[in-house]
Order: sequence, then structure tokens, then C-alpha cells
Amino acid sequence: MWQSTFMISGYVLCILGLVMLVPAGFDISETSKLGTPFIVSSLITMFFGVALFLSSYTKIERITLKQGFLITGMSWLVVCLFSAVPFVLHHSVPSITDAVFEATSGITGTGATIMTDVESLPHSVLLWRSLLNYIGGLGVVIFAVALLPFLGIGGMQIFQHENSDSNDKFMPKFSYIAKRIVFVYLALTGIATGVLFACGMGWFDAVNHAMSAIGTGGFSTKNASVGAFNSALVDAAIIVFMICGAIPMTFYILLWRRMEADRNKQVAVFLKTLGWLSLFFCSYLYFVSDQSLLEAVRYGIFTVTAVVTTTGLSNVDYTQWGGWTVATVLFLSMIGGCTGSTGGSIKILRWQVVYAFLRKYIISAIDPYRVVPLKIGSINMSEKVTMSVFVYMFSFIICLVGLTLAVSACGIDFKTAIACVSACITNVGVGAVDVIGPSGNYAFFADEIKAILCFAMLLGRLEIITILVLLSKSFWRG
Repeated sequence: MWQSTFMISGYVLCILGLVMLVPAGFDISETSKLGTPFIVSSLITMFFGVALFLSSYTKIERITLKQGFLITGMSWLVVCLFSAVPFVLHHSVPSITDAVFEATSGITGTGATIMTDVESLPHSVLLWRSLLNYIGGLGVVIFAVALLPFLGIGGMQIFQHENSDSNDKFMPKFSYIAKRIVFVYLALTGIATGVLFACGMGWFDAVNHAMSAIGTGGFSTKNASVGAFNSALVDAAIIVFMICGAIPMTFYILLWRRMEADRNKQVAVFLKTLGWLSLFFCSYLYFVSDQSLLEAVRYGIFTVTAVVTTTGLSNVDYTQWGGWTVATVLFLSMIGGCTGSTGGSIKILRWQVVYAFLRKYIISAIDPYRVVPLKIGSINMSEKVTMSVFVYMFSFIICLVGLTLAVSACGIDFKTAIACVSACITNVGVGAVDVIGPSGNYAFFADEIKAILCFAMLLGRLEIITILVLLSKSFWRG
């Protein structure tokens, strides 16, 4: 079990080390010195990666369920730790804890930051933060498509059914699925970069914000995030690409192949939900604030999209709109994007199962003898899938409450505690209160709180159950 886990973790570290060479090029161009911290970080990471890979090399014929959980947990953990090395060597952060927090936030696509002035950072460090969002987003998609159905986490077997046709399994080989997902991911990023540049961004800002939007990560090159550009065109473009990132990557592949691309209506439900929430939010904002209609629409749609897709970018500080935003943003953050996308949180597919079950229960209460099938789109739900969804939802609530109490016990007021925990466990990043809102950051938290929040980010990104399984005694028996 451990041999294959170490081998795959080593392979992942080798890829991470190669990615570090990209910001290293920016460092060399800016400083004209070959001894950049990113070169050193790359060598350190690749050394450990190659060592793990070669010392544990084995032919993997099949992955057991236990191996699946262990490989997932170990891979994400080592990537978070080694991604922090450039921050430490570049002296971009005051402590190792801050470096791990920033790296974990980046690779999990959370976007929470301890940086108080990102505009003062070298371009290489800014690019590294965006790359973490980007490779993390791709890792999330591969995890969702390849491993979640296999692990049976929270009803994700539905996603496996969604991506199959009547004749044969859709994209049966992992290499096949990975290549096409990478192609779609790169294509969307290239299009986003070109559009943002055409909207008035410089190339560097366009590339970084394209990676952040498609990866639904939330890191920006500006202190005021997207609001620094003060452009309605830029806002509109990023709204579109945040939505693109929150739609399953396989949806685009199926669409291209002219296959049935949304059998469980996940994308349709997601877009409808986003539309109705935006309409409500914009209307409410227009009537309760001094915003003009155009401003209410512009800021309202952007905020709803950024929070629901768990991107966390911002074009305005919504915490200044009043106390109602705290409850609203907390609610929006619990929705999430589609399964198989780079988005985090609970996700639309699970809410569909909850709604279908509730509908079935209400009808059965009125007419006990009526047979009501539990269906999501054209897919019949089994009792096992339904149960796994409710177990996930229950686990999510328990973890949210437990971590909030843990943060509160460290001396933080309850409103701030629940805001920061919900922002991290849903991978939104930006909180619903001013200290960690669009104009704030997480720098003032004590190290023990940052450690709790790092755990929350990983917990949310790995779909709760993965971490809980690894922490259970039953997993390690035998």
C-alpha cells in the first residue's frame, strides 16, 4: 500500500518541481541572477520527488480502495508542503506557517491570503501564487473525474453515470481522460487570457487572472483584486470565465463529441440557480443601498458568481454594504459549482439529490401508496448513493461547527470564526466579515488558527470524507 503511494507522490513532486521553473524564468529576467530561490526550490522538490519515485518504484496493476484514499491524501499533503518552499526561500512571508498557509490556500483553490501588499511582491512570486491556483484546479478536476466515483464519496457515483453512454463506458482509460481535460483546461485559459488582454489588462495580469478564474482560485496580482482595474468589460469577462471554470471539464468534451452532455441536468440547474440568485441579489442591493441600477447589476452578478463558484475574486468590498451581506455570502458559499469542475463547496449535484429526496418524501407523506422514483435528470438514484450524499452533508455540518468552535477557543469572536472557517472549508477564501473580506487578509491570525484553517481547506477540497476516512482507526487496522 505504501510503496505505490510513495511512488505516485514522488511523481507528483517531480511535476511540481518542473512547474517551479516557470516563475524561475521570471526571477532570472528581473534579477539577472541564476541563483534564484525558485531554482533552489525546484531542485529540492525534484530531489525528494525522484528519491521517492525510484526508491518505491513498482508496477501498479490496480489500485485498491485503501490505496485510493491514501494516495489522494498523501499527494495533496506533500504538494502543499513543498509548494511553500519558494515562499520561504524568497522571504515573501514572515514565517514557515504563513508559507504553508499561502501554499495550501493556493493549491486547494481557496484564495485566502496572508499577504498584506501583493503589489509589492516580485512578478515571480505573483506568478507562483497563480500557478498554484491553476495546477490545483487541474488536480481537483482529475481527482473528481478519476477518483471520486471510485472512492464513492458523497454520491459521486452519479458523476460516473453522467459521463457514460449506452454503448460503452465514456473515456475508460485514465490517460485518455487526462489528456482531454488538460487540453480543455489549457484552451479555456488561452481564450480567457486573450479576452482579458483585449479588455484592457496587461499580458501579465491577464495570464494571472485567467488562471485564477478558470482554476476558480481567487489569487490576484492587485490588492483590490479585480476592482483595481475598474472596468465593466473586465468584470463581465471574468464573470464568464469563472462560470466556465465551475462547469465540468468533461461537459465540454462531451459537447464537442456531440454526446449527451448533461444527463443529470447538473449544468442547467447550476446556471439557473446562478441566474435566480443574481437576480435576487441585484434587486435587493438596488433597493437597500445607494447603488444605481447598473452598479447593482455589475457588482451583484460578479459577487454572486465569485462566491457561488468559490473563486473568491472581487470587484468591490461587499462587506461595506451592511450586515445582510454576512448571512447572504455565507449562504451563497455553501452552494458551490458543478462536480468535475474546479469549484469547491458542497456542489450542485448533491443539492439536486437533497431536493429530489425531499420532494419524494413530501409526495409520499401526502400519498403513501404512490410510487415516487428518486431521479436526477434521467438517472435513477440508488439508496447507497442517496445515503452517501446525506452522510457527506452531515459530515460537512459537523466539521464546520467543530472547526468554528476550535477557532473560537483560540480567542476569535464567533462571527469572525464561522466566517473564516466557512470561507476555508468551502474554498471560497474571501470571508463575509471585513477583516477577512475583499479588503482584508488572514495575516493577523495566530499560527494555531492558521493551522486549523489549513486543515479546513484540505478538508473541503478533498470532499470531507477522504480526510475523515484517513483519520479513522478502522482505516489503519489490518
